[in-house]
Amino acid sequence: MKKLSTQILPVFLIIGILTFSNNIFAQKTNSIPKSEQPRNIILLIGDGMGLAQFYAAMTASRDNLNISRCTHIALSRTFSADDYVTDSGAGGTAIACGIKTNNGMIGMLPDSTAVTSILHYARLNGKSTGVATTCDITHATPASFVTSVPSRKMEEDIALQFLYSGIDVFIGGGFDNFAMRKDGLMLTDSLEKFSYKVVTSIPEMMDVTSGKLAGLLYPKHPPKFNEGRGDMLSLATSKAIELLEDNKNGFFLMVEGSQIDWAGHDNDVNYMISETLDFDKAVGIALDYAEKNKETLVIVTADHETGGFANLEGNFSTGEANGKFTSDNHSGIPVPVFTFGPGAMYFEGLLENTDLFKLMFELYGFKK
Repeated sequence: MKKLSTQILPVFLIIGILTFSNNIFAQKTNSIPKSEQPRNIILLIGDGMGLAQFYAAMTASRDNLNISRCTHIALSRTFSADDYVTDSGAGGTAIACGIKTNNGMIGMLPDSTAVTSILHYARLNGKSTGVATTCDITHATPASFVTSVPSRKMEEDIALQFLYSGIDVFIGGGFDNFAMRKDGLMLTDSLEKFSYKVVTSIPEMMDVTSGKLAGLLYPKHPPKFNEGRGDMLSLATSKAIELLEDNKNGFFLMVEGSQIDWAGHDNDVNYMISETLDFDKAVGIALDYAEKNKETLVIVTADHETGGFANLEGNFSTGEANGKFTSDNHSGIPVPVFTFGPGAMYFEGLLENTDLFKLMFELYGFKK
């Protein structure tokens, strides 16, 4: 299956599906008690992490993943507005903004109308906001929560929108899109004028104890976990929570394990497992905080599955996990949604990826 206009569902059928989904959603979230409304939400996206990737990492960890601590599980359908198989731009936008868009688009409807993300709704409602990722901060998934552009390839435009976004904390790679630009703009200087502490290394990041933080830790994408990145993601997650939690109104934080996807594209099992285990460390940081805080909802999901991975071999006693990929691209199979904390029980059944935005919006108690 390729293009929606010729081979996917007719437009009227998609509208019907989304209308049905909205009706079910409204029934689920009608009159949510205050005790089930989180003050904070930490959304963790394992880019490309399907159930098979999760299970391979569970096997490698000898059945000891942090994700397994989540109390509720659902599934999410991931198709985009124009394709049975989504990319990270459309997949990220669906989760961030609650709308289906075309592959390659960021924070926009298919007609290029900009839409507001859950991160920006959180900011407009007085909450602190942040993103942390193991890719260039201007890459598709983090960009979907912060910016609106017709093409995910517009990295320099995305960086410029970060400057004016009002986001409090962002950590990842991508220094060059802020300081080594074709247009000659030095956005790192502008960030400092906007009261951000701009840091380019993990030790510098860890020294920041208050205020707004722009962590541009690598020129482009960070390296693989097993090639020098180390605990960057879990440290960034911990630091972001530390800086954001000072706001009495609460916060929204999106954390992405980006390179699970890249391992799927490479059909590299060891790369996939190491990146999923690293992502799981960040999940552990979030869950530890939520268990202590009692007012934080943790959501762990994926924007899509990558590689069509199949678990064919494994041993929980030895941690041996193996299998085969059926593709070097994304697949269309539903992905898991794991939740923990106030509001976790509302994530149930077979969801649309757009429902994640809607549920977060309602659980926060926001009004449009």
